[in-house]
Amino acid sequence: MPPITTSKVSRWDQHGREHVVRVHRRGIQRAISCDTCGWRQNAQFLPWLKAEEHLAEAHQATVDPTAGRSPAGS
Repeated sequence: MPPITTSKVSRWDQHGREHVVRVHRRGIQRAISCDTCGWRQNAQFLPWLKAEEHLAEAHQATVDPTAGRSPAGS
């Protein structure tokens, strides 16, 4: 059985609250789940895009916390 790996997509809403959707991967299967509301969905294609869409639509969380960072070594 292949190992499960997890990554996350986080966005902040207009009130400064962080919302996180985790992408769980096992082989070619991917499932996404929201830490804030418990929403879950299987997503074989573009799971990170679906995670961003959920955060924007369900939580109005559109501010990317990594947007202002410069790349390492710059």
